[in-house]
Amino acid sequence: MRGGGSRWAGPQVSPPRPAPRDLRPPARWPRSLELDALGLEPRHDWAGGLRARFTPGERAARETLSRFLDETVEAYPDRRDRPDVGGTSCLSPHLHFGEIGPRTVWHAVRERADAVPRPEAVRGAEAYLRQLVWREFAHHLLFHFPHTTDRPMREEFSAFPWTEDSAGLEAWRKGETGYPLVDAGMRELWKTGFMHNRVRMVAASFLVKDLRVPWQEGARWFWDTLVDADLANNTLGWQWTAGCGTDAAPFFRIFNPTTQARRYDPRGSYVRRHVPELAALPDRHLLEPWLAPRQVLSDAGVVLDRDYPLPIVEHREARNKALAAYDRVRSKG
Repeated sequence: MRGGGSRWAGPQVSPPRPAPRDLRPPARWPRSLELDALGLEPRHDWAGGLRARFTPGERAARETLSRFLDETVEAYPDRRDRPDVGGTSCLSPHLHFGEIGPRTVWHAVRERADAVPRPEAVRGAEAYLRQLVWREFAHHLLFHFPHTTDRPMREEFSAFPWTEDSAGLEAWRKGETGYPLVDAGMRELWKTGFMHNRVRMVAASFLVKDLRVPWQEGARWFWDTLVDADLANNTLGWQWTAGCGTDAAPFFRIFNPTTQARRYDPRGSYVRRHVPELAALPDRHLLEPWLAPRQVLSDAGVVLDRDYPLPIVEHREARNKALAAYDRVRSKG
């Protein structure tokens, strides 16, 4: 896909098949119950945040795609890593539940770039389609290597010295690690069933590298809480973070949650949205409240270890321990 109206030079994907003209019902319907009679919904409305964030169904999926093409795709390469702005397609739940197909999305994005051959539109389309291919690659891997849902692709990581840190795991789940970006992501996940992909990587890195909790624990939690919990993509993402999958990030690539927040949430909008107890802190101290002067904390109405936790680990020390554990695995290999 290039500017100037030239055609797509990348992989060729066959178009989606047309919808069937009619769906024949069975000659005789089986006996059944009214859906409400099954009592499937809990008494407590735990899904309120999910409802506010997502509307299921094919119509909503097509509206989401149209909105992405009209408002977002051109800026996608520059904004997709920013959790503080609407820079992603938000199509992952619809793709997961089959409310729209990847071929439909692929061709819609291509046609948009061909119709609006500005360099920004072409660049945005190419960047997004690469992510769509990555999604399909995850399904390819899961089909050929089904054991990777529970075991590492790289067998040497079976001997990695993980820790049993139930308190750390629980603090991570609740968004109470003391690192604002990690906590913002985990709280967004619990409330809405969604977490921005950049923050997913940071939160996952914190669990498996700062806390050295097995990646399978994180994969299970995401599987239970994400609206777009896709087994193939969830598996690929966690093995990528843990350094034990195919084409994985090197284990020594350990995200610093504070540095990542400064880069991708520069004004702290995302953190303030999901960690409101820190909202009154000035930008300078928002991401490292434990370093803020006592008066600054007082002025913001924050008492550490009461209103917001102190860090459960010190990142530099945790990083060094993770690298030492990795060196032990490499030396045995």
